[in-house]
Amino acid sequence: MKELALHGMRYLGLTLLLALADQALAAEVNWPRMTESADGVSIAYEVQGSGDPTLVFIHGWSCDGRYWRGQVPYFSQQHRVVTIDLAGHGHSGLEREDFTMPAFGEDVKAVLEELDVDQALLIGHSMGGPVAVEAARLMPERVIGIVGVDTFHNVAEEITEAQIDEMLEPIQQDFVPATRHFVASMILEETDPTLRDWIVQDMAAAPPQVATSAMQDMFTRHAEGEAAQHFEELTVPVVAINADLWPTDIEANRQLLPEFEAVIIEGSDHFLHMAKPAEFNRELDRVIGTPP
Repeated sequence: MKELALHGMRYLGLTLLLALADQALAAEVNWPRMTESADGVSIAYEVQGSGDPTLVFIHGWSCDGRYWRGQVPYFSQQHRVVTIDLAGHGHSGLEREDFTMPAFGEDVKAVLEELDVDQALLIGHSMGGPVAVEAARLMPERVIGIVGVDTFHNVAEEITEAQIDEMLEPIQQDFVPATRHFVASMILEETDPTLRDWIVQDMAAAPPQVATSAMQDMFTRHAEGEAAQHFEELTVPVVAINADLWPTDIEANRQLLPEFEAVIIEGSDHFLHMAKPAEFNRELDRVIGTPP
């Protein structure tokens, strides 16, 4: 009986230790979080590190928060870093009829309000640039600046409805091969082939209805002049860290926003933060350290 009792006590002790170990491990795991956007769509986001300003990374068209993996470990050493999956992307909800720049801006706002961020630097890649502009308009009291990543090449550049239709038609007709071709055209041959293939395959796996809706809205707002108007109305500093794959018209953008600045990373492509993370991180670090 004594041996049985002793065995029972050891079993209970081991069970307790395992339970405590499970609790400790669970406390260490930084699980993704969820909140709701203004229209009730669930928005997934992750938080790492601490320190002001909070760096909010906003992905581009048909991407998600994973595309910032080259930045999170580096910047979370001194800053709170937030990565977001916009609605229809990554692990966020799809229950939205139209995927627009203002609606995406509401997604960012919901996350910043959930975290009670009072000093946010919005860092937006590609489509994430216009999204950052919309988010800054919604909460000027929280946003202290915007950093565009291969975006804002010429915010007021003219684009016609015919050009929009020409860009949209292939992805509307046959989304996967058209998207693969479109994405591949933005990546240099010198870029690591494993990374290039991953980006191409991953973006081609995006929900076609989300991708088509978002692209059409982004280009239409550009063509109608709304993108330029909203850019011009910004009251925070804007800096672009761009590749030299396409020209960046700094002077044209300064006609809208006189304080606009741009950094050009030579020999890089549209996914410069992924293909050249060390060089990109140095430039972003410098931008962050520069007083507005």
